[in-house]
Amino acid sequence: MSTRRSRNDIRGLAEPDVEAPKTARIEGDTAVFDAADLSPRQINLELRRLVYGEQIPEVTIENPGAKHSVAVGILTRCRITIDGSVGYFGATLGDGPEIHITGRVGWSVAENMMSGVTVIDKNAGSLTGAAMRGGDLVIRGHVGARTGIDQKGGTIIVGGNAGALTGFMMQRGRQIICGDAGPGMGDSMYDGAIYVGGAVASLGVDCVEAEMTPEDDELIDRKFRIYGMDRPASFRKFVCGKKLWNYDNLEPSERKLVL
Repeated sequence: MSTRRSRNDIRGLAEPDVEAPKTARIEGDTAVFDAADLSPRQINLELRRLVYGEQIPEVTIENPGAKHSVAVGILTRCRITIDGSVGYFGATLGDGPEIHITGRVGWSVAENMMSGVTVIDKNAGSLTGAAMRGGDLVIRGHVGARTGIDQKGGTIIVGGNAGALTGFMMQRGRQIICGDAGPGMGDSMYDGAIYVGGAVASLGVDCVEAEMTPEDDELIDRKFRIYGMDRPASFRKFVCGKKLWNYDNLEPSERKLVL
């Protein structure tokens, strides 16, 4: 019988007794620390110590090692550079920070982001920007499936291609995709707009093409200037067809009787 102690407490909290390692090098308003030998909880505790406790507005995390759940729940204005790749759920639940990830990211980056900016220099996995509510999420490379699923606000910019079901159940906000979009784009979207510079494999249920306006082009130009990106020569715009806004009042069993 193993006597090894669990790393989780009764609430399921991992490493409940761990404290911030206090290994950061602080110089004026900037701080840098190496995350190579730190667990995700230690990384986040050190980051929170610097941002909240030491009031450091600019922090760099070196050697993140594709660990999961890094830079989660930062609720203040600051700049965070993650020099490397991040695993699942990176930069989620943020409200205010500007986060720059120089490598790749796994699933659900910037999930439930309220405000701020997250910029990823390379590719991102599936569920990028899931349930995002505000701010800008910029992926300079490609993204996986279901980008912006249940998106409620903000802007997602993709420099490359997007996978299947982009904008699935999108409720509000914008997506700007420079490359191609996979099948089922905009499926069951309720509101918002998706701009695509390349080809669209197929549209999902109740997603229709709409006319581009000068306001649309102004928005795209402004966003691309901010992030120093080259935009495609033209975009197509896709929105909700609004057929799913209204439902039949009859229950399925009642419809069978009528038919």
